[in-house]
Amino acid sequence: MAKNLLVVESPAKAKTINKYLGKDFTVLASYGHVRDLVPKEGAVDPEHGFAMRYDLIDKNEKHVDAIAKAAKSADGIFLATDPDREGEAISWHIAEILKERGLLDGKQLQRVVFTEITPRAIKEAMQQPRSIAGDLVDAQQARRALDYLVGFNLSPVLWRKVQRGLSAGRVQSPALRMIVEREEEIEAFKAREYWTVEAEVAHPSQAFTAKLSKLDGNKAEQFTITNAEDAEAARERIQKAAGGQLHVTDVASKERKRRPAPPFTTSTLQQEAARKLGFTTRKTMQVAQKLYEGVAIGEEGTVGLISYMRTDSVNLSAEALAEIRDVIARDFGTASLPDKPNTYQTKSKNAQEAHEAVRPTSALRTPSQVARFLTDDERKLYELIWKRAVACQMIPATLNTVTVELAAGSEHSFRASGTTVVVPGFLAVYEEGKDQKNAEDEDEGRKLPLMKPGQNVPLDRIHADQHFTQPPPRFTEAALVKALEEYGIGRPSTYASIIQTLLFRKYAEMEGRSFRPTDVGRAVSNFLSSHFTQYVDYDFTARLEDELDAVAAGEEEWVPLMEKFWGPFKQLVEEKSESVDRTQATGARELGLDPKSGKPVSVRLGRYGPYAQIGDKDTDEKLEFASLRPGQSMHTITLEDALELFKLPRKLGLSNDEEVSVGIGRFGPFAKRGSTYASLKKEDDPYTIDLDRAVFLIEEKEEIARNRIIKEWDGHEVQVLNGRFGPYISDGKLNGKIPKDREPASLTLEETLQLLAETGKPVRRGFGAKKAVAKKVAAEKPAKKAVKKTATKKTTARKATKTTAASRAVAKKAFKSISGVEPAQSVMTAKPVEPGKKRIVKKASRDEAPF
Repeated sequence: MAKNLLVVESPAKAKTINKYLGKDFTVLASYGHVRDLVPKEGAVDPEHGFAMRYDLIDKNEKHVDAIAKAAKSADGIFLATDPDREGEAISWHIAEILKERGLLDGKQLQRVVFTEITPRAIKEAMQQPRSIAGDLVDAQQARRALDYLVGFNLSPVLWRKVQRGLSAGRVQSPALRMIVEREEEIEAFKAREYWTVEAEVAHPSQAFTAKLSKLDGNKAEQFTITNAEDAEAARERIQKAAGGQLHVTDVASKERKRRPAPPFTTSTLQQEAARKLGFTTRKTMQVAQKLYEGVAIGEEGTVGLISYMRTDSVNLSAEALAEIRDVIARDFGTASLPDKPNTYQTKSKNAQEAHEAVRPTSALRTPSQVARFLTDDERKLYELIWKRAVACQMIPATLNTVTVELAAGSEHSFRASGTTVVVPGFLAVYEEGKDQKNAEDEDEGRKLPLMKPGQNVPLDRIHADQHFTQPPPRFTEAALVKALEEYGIGRPSTYASIIQTLLFRKYAEMEGRSFRPTDVGRAVSNFLSSHFTQYVDYDFTARLEDELDAVAAGEEEWVPLMEKFWGPFKQLVEEKSESVDRTQATGARELGLDPKSGKPVSVRLGRYGPYAQIGDKDTDEKLEFASLRPGQSMHTITLEDALELFKLPRKLGLSNDEEVSVGIGRFGPFAKRGSTYASLKKEDDPYTIDLDRAVFLIEEKEEIARNRIIKEWDGHEVQVLNGRFGPYISDGKLNGKIPKDREPASLTLEETLQLLAETGKPVRRGFGAKKAVAKKVAAEKPAKKAVKKTATKKTTARKATKTTAASRAVAKKAFKSISGVEPAQSVMTAKPVEPGKKRIVKKASRDEAPF
């Protein structure tokens, strides 16, 4: 029996560490967080010192039980959760659970921390145990309490004023504000026209291009020439003055040094992986987690390849520096090695300097050596981390920029620049990516031919080109993470979850690699910015983070911090719940009048998204509604565009004596003939699709339906079917798998029932099916009183298990006695409803469209 218990967060890490510690240790995983606030009102009690009520997380209950069982027989307990604030809180929760169960009496409980999973790091950590850091736990508790109080109190206000199901977050809301404000900047942007003039120089050694720097004796700037007429006149004047050649008036050469970028923090790793590898922040952290927890490297066994990936420090340990310098000397020569290690200043004022930057655990493991043991994504990210760490300890690159001034007569001149690398230094290994290139970047790598003052060079031609100023770009993931870090919003471990929340809530969506706010996101952001200004203010959010960091450092108490926040916040929530008009909150806009009816046309935000409305609910008996098309926004749509929406559904003509029409429903555009609905393809436009194309899609759908049944047997519900993901077996209650090497049409009834009994899983009912069943039950039992729900999640899970087991038992019974099986009751299907058909309804009794 092992004498000691060591608890980590992930099973992969537990497996790796178990090999290092030997038989005296049992290493178990908590599988992340073990407790969370109870998901109901009162989980945080401001009236009693912000007391917090926790409950075990259902999915991790069995892991907690395993830890408790092992702790009961262990002499020593070591908590080795991740080396950050969140990890400290998880250790505290585990300790509290063990204490509540009376498993710590007479036992020593200690905290150990390591930033890499290697035999050396684990050994050193076990020799330096400590107690749980109460200040870090308090800071994390305060964060969790703040997030709960903001979400639990602000979200219901959004439900009432904007749309049900929305949420507001302490950190996600300022991040959403950034995306929305950038979109508003783009919409408000007015493009300005400008022209550039360039000379194509036909130097005997090498042709090159020069830009106009002086026109008519004055410095040429961006808006010196703003129309085609002036541009052509200027081009002709310069052409005439040049007389077929340009005169070299000055040649300047300047050397400069460029220092390498510091090693990765969480933020810079996410930014660079987005720029260079196209990874999302979430993917970057998932791949980094695998590299950190351990990879099997041939004879060396399982070993962590990188240090802990949640950090805001740019420090490197003495051991890591020594190893990196050895690799540089070996692979790039001692000339690439500075006299002493390069040091970097952490930008984050609250960085935990005891931590290290993200680096390889051993620089001696080059990317080429470990590549065969890694997946493609792991290899790419490891190579990025390794190169950045090695490059940061190399000499600066020396660059030489040559600038040549070329005169065209006495009043006009051109300038050409070229930059070449004299000493590559760190550029031999790695160069940091950029979101946007500047003029200096364009000159890099361009080498100009040798020229001297007084020399004349042949002029090929002069051309003028039209340009327009561009709006600021939308945020990419890399740019958003950079902005969050610069404003001090959130912390390294939260950037990925902030972005995921915004996308999951559909407050923003990805357009290419950039964020575009949805109408719902804009409504939420504008509502919060207008009525809860302080709580989405960048400086306020950053100051609050600073105060939480002060709690973590033991400089402030967490309860007074909570009291200072809660009082004004609660008062404002109560005030705004009563005073704000819903129409104002959702950003409804009136676009103009409908030419046919003279009624007002407006755009609003409804339960299922933005829609256009003809009529006024206060004065008109009938209102018309139409959903906006994908890509349209209620903030930019015009009256003409909105009126187009009311042309659906369109009647296209007759086919097989039945009318064919197209419309847009809740799930997208569709074509309809009789009772058959067929979704339009991505390339089809419901406003322009013709009859032939619509009939083709409908008949394609009908053909699929006809071919759905591969095999069936009289008197039995079980069928072999064609599905979206290939052939499968179903009896309406269970769906079963068919072996890949088996021809579905050749299955016998006995084989089909056996496969269903062995592989069957309950049929998943979609949203529409659930809704139809709910309506049917309500119709059948209108007078039946609602029964109070008392079953816990565990009971529900047990019932679900019993149902599945019972269904399988029926399948097995059928397999054993085929002849005696009673035909199962046929599965009812809901009658299809035209989704999203344009509706004309009587006066609505609420402020949103009735869909």
